[in-house]
Amino acid sequence: MDRIILHSDLNNFFASVECKLNPCIADKPVAVAGDETERHGIVLAKNFIAKRYGIKTGQTICEARALCPDIIFVSPHYELYEDFSRKARDIYKSYSDLVEPFGIDECWIDVSLLTQNFKEAEAIAVEIKEKIKATLGITVSIGVSFNKIFAKLGSDIKKPDAVTVISPENYKEVVWRLPVEDLLFVGKATKKKFSSLSIKTIGDLANYPSEILEYTLGKNGIMLHRNANGLDVSPVKSINQRTIIKSVSNSTTPPWDIMTESDARITLYALCENVSSRMRRYGLICDTVKLGIRDRELRFAERQTKLDYPNRTAAALFDGAFSLLISNRFNEIPLRSIGVCASGISEDSSVQLSFSPDFIRLQRREELERTTDSIKAQYGSASIQRGVMFTRSDLAINFAVNRTSFGSDARLNV
Repeated sequence: MDRIILHSDLNNFFASVECKLNPCIADKPVAVAGDETERHGIVLAKNFIAKRYGIKTGQTICEARALCPDIIFVSPHYELYEDFSRKARDIYKSYSDLVEPFGIDECWIDVSLLTQNFKEAEAIAVEIKEKIKATLGITVSIGVSFNKIFAKLGSDIKKPDAVTVISPENYKEVVWRLPVEDLLFVGKATKKKFSSLSIKTIGDLANYPSEILEYTLGKNGIMLHRNANGLDVSPVKSINQRTIIKSVSNSTTPPWDIMTESDARITLYALCENVSSRMRRYGLICDTVKLGIRDRELRFAERQTKLDYPNRTAAALFDGAFSLLISNRFNEIPLRSIGVCASGISEDSSVQLSFSPDFIRLQRREELERTTDSIKAQYGSASIQRGVMFTRSDLAINFAVNRTSFGSDARLNV
């Protein structure tokens, strides 16, 4: 059976939700951005009016304001975006059991069981588009194609509030003329390599000798060559399919640079406790901890180390992360941001028991941290803290009482 796949992309999602909930700003240039006073002043999303002024996602507030002095900045409301995203997915699920999210605002939908006809699939896409508009009050662009890569490309070609069909008959005409960086998984580094090979369009890539691509980019070159030729066969996963978590991480950009070893210790403990608690919630353990730092010049560095035993205690994560900080002399430079990532993930049921004193101490630490999780869940995150937190009360209070003020970024990599 041939496949027909839709890719739905909610247009300018964060900004669209804000304009929907506040119609007074809907006809003005609007950008959703972080808090400039806490050094999170980055544009997260913009509406189409702001886009006409040249506003781009990732710009600083200062850069955006220079392009459009009248722009309106709105703080993000992630709980609202999650609610709108959930309602959109409910609409998609009324058409297919195969709905695969790609971020909060995008989804693939396999409608192959509904139709094998692209005209009918286009009609389904239009119907979904109109339901989103009527139900949520925002617009969506939908790509219709015979594979996931081209379906996503279709949703990007025409915005907003549009449906684009890329079929086996027209894909060379529609796709091959596009810049090669429009193809999914072609990032800046890959684009640079392609440029050295005089590959500028998707068509150039599709017709390039695969042997040279494999030599230059390895398996990634072969994969991109196949995708450019419409040969992607990756399935659309069910939204109910269990997700395999590869890492659990948390990072923060404090309102001020981390200047001392003591400040770094407090920050790392707070991050490690967050990661550790979430791993317990998910029933996971890890065997590796990574430390990521960004200095005041925005240069990024990352190091990792193995744990003595696979576990999830904040103490073990902290010991690993702090040793990386010291051994790489990161404690000697002002740090703008810092992050901790637990990787080498497995389920806690796979842990190998041991009678060694170190392992027994680790198990006791796990029991203690599980108890503190329960106390914090019942009485709040500030109800019980490590003694080290009181060596810098202003820093500790921000973490314990209102971590979001630190721009804390918690992630699952799946």
